[in-house]
Amino acid sequence: MTNTRISEEKINEIRAAVDIVDIISEYVQLKKQGRNYFGLCPFHGEKSASFSVSPDKQIFHCFGCGAGGNSFTFVMDIEGVSFIEAAKKIADRANITLDIDLQNAGEKRQSPIESSMIEAHDLLKKFYHHLLVNTKEGQNALEYLQARGFTEDAINKFQIGYALDSWDLVYKFLVKRGFSEELLEKSGLIIKSEKRDSYFDRFRNRIMFPITDHQGNTVAFSGRAIGDDTPKYLNSPETAIFNKSKILYNFQTARPSIRKKEQVILFEGFADCISASTAGVDNGVATMGTALTDYHIQVLRRNTDTAVICFDSDSAGLDAANRAAGLLSDTGFTIKVALMPHNMDPDDYIKTHGAEKFLNEVIGGSLTYTAFKMRYLRRGKNVNNEGDRIQYIEAVLKEISKLTNAVERDHYLRQIASEFSLSLDALEKQQKQIYYAGNKKGNTSPRTEKPVTLHYEKKLKPAHHNAERTLIAHMLKHKDIAFKIQDLMGGHFFNLDEHQEIITYLYAFYEEGHEPDTSRFLSFLADADLRKIVSDIEMMTINDEFSDQEIRDCVNQVLKYQKMLMIKEKEAERKEAELQKDYLKAAKIGMEIIQLTKLL
Repeated sequence: MTNTRISEEKINEIRAAVDIVDIISEYVQLKKQGRNYFGLCPFHGEKSASFSVSPDKQIFHCFGCGAGGNSFTFVMDIEGVSFIEAAKKIADRANITLDIDLQNAGEKRQSPIESSMIEAHDLLKKFYHHLLVNTKEGQNALEYLQARGFTEDAINKFQIGYALDSWDLVYKFLVKRGFSEELLEKSGLIIKSEKRDSYFDRFRNRIMFPITDHQGNTVAFSGRAIGDDTPKYLNSPETAIFNKSKILYNFQTARPSIRKKEQVILFEGFADCISASTAGVDNGVATMGTALTDYHIQVLRRNTDTAVICFDSDSAGLDAANRAAGLLSDTGFTIKVALMPHNMDPDDYIKTHGAEKFLNEVIGGSLTYTAFKMRYLRRGKNVNNEGDRIQYIEAVLKEISKLTNAVERDHYLRQIASEFSLSLDALEKQQKQIYYAGNKKGNTSPRTEKPVTLHYEKKLKPAHHNAERTLIAHMLKHKDIAFKIQDLMGGHFFNLDEHQEIITYLYAFYEEGHEPDTSRFLSFLADADLRKIVSDIEMMTINDEFSDQEIRDCVNQVLKYQKMLMIKEKEAERKEAELQKDYLKAAKIGMEIIQLTKLL
């Protein structure tokens, strides 16, 4: 019998079985610095790593946006799921059996309609693949693929299939298995006839390429025509489960290699991605016929900070590569561009020249971003013509001015000087003029080398605020200190409502018999904002020893602020009494202010 809730014992078993560094490393590229790990925060855009993971405390915290929590809350936030589903994902990773009914618990990630759509697509993927590799009707399609260089391994790996030249085979196949006509139409798998009250299959006599989302669910298809049929590629329409601007083809499969190699290779289409895979490129992904989007970049940034762009070498491909390189560079990526020769795309090149040459000469010979820009800016210009030559050099100098590395700047300036027999000194002066002119216009950021050390914005907090944070930090580590502070506060509250809420939950946590464990306490907190504050406080550097005098000093600082607020209130009352010409009341309030001031 399945349950709709998870026992605390099971939650603790799951927590103890995993390391938060391993969990977060599946989404964020982490590097160890000291005792903690750092990376780019997956919850907001940034160029400097401010996202910290503590293996000792089993928590994470971003010093930039304030996000924080433990393994469970990280998966909840990054995947957009509930606690129960996050626990299920982590339990599966740790090979722990979790007998939980997600649907009855109200925790199913997709709506019932979306789940049915995915189920229909997954079933159809297997059906198309079966028709291609196991039937006489699919033999011609299979031979067509083999003639184009598709291996048996590639066909199986990418589950390539074949849609028969039939008007209603898919319609009958899926309706017979309980899928409604309305759902199949919304899924984009069938189309309603305008002339007759009937339905027909969207894909007929086409090689079928399944499209999966980043969780591995089949959400769409792209069908390639066999022969001269048009269009050459017919894609699923956008649906509740398929959004082209949020899909990177092959990402789910390529992600482990992207993280291992610390590099992604970006292709313009899925056919290139498949061909590259047969050539040994296991860290390749492709956009789905759209320009690179902010969402694509955000997904890639969680896994690497280096990208190789391998687009077609025609004019449209070069323009697309230039746009993609600019977007990626602006978000902190290190960019390389693999140029294809002779107006070829990667698929054609691999079939013509072979895998080894593609890996060594195309991918291995990738240009730096600046070198690519120099070639890109040269297009359509006759550098033997004085006007074109000067225009080209000025455009290149603008690009060189953006470089933060002095050695890089010198390298490309010397290259220009050598090619056009120009004075290096003159080029350096011109480049500096362009740089400073851009600064005045606000178009260029100050050119400083990036420091290795991490710098975070430090906002000066009031004394009472810091005192409360220090008290909470020690209360999280020591149960006896927590109750000692409760006694010293004498029924008074902390000044910040959020701090008071945290310690109220903390007292309840301890009263239930729990020992100090911040990672466990974070799961005890239902409010995400409170979790952020706790993870931030837990990342503070504090002395292990906290003497009774230090405790009293911090408590006094908290209470002192409350007395100061009371004094301000009394002063306002006294002024009001004086305005009302009630001088006796004003004098009485004045005496109260004197007494309160003595207590400070």
